[in-house]
Amino acid sequence: MIEMPYIDLQKCNGCGICVSVCNCHAIIMKKGKAFIVETDGCGWCALCEIVCPEGAIICPFDIVVEG
Repeated sequence: MIEMPYIDLQKCNGCGICVSVCNCHAIIMKKGKAFIVETDGCGWCALCEIVCPEGAIICPFDIVVEG
């Protein structure tokens, strides 16, 4: 099983930027915090980790570009 990104709720400020960039709809807002939806919809693009201003999202995988 591939691990989903992880959100540190202590760091999450609820800005919702990660939700807005997630084209897979794998992140939702709940009670003012971002949550990962356990789904096969995650494309593992790591955009959520990149845009999080608080560094609250950790993707436990590496993106490898072969060319």
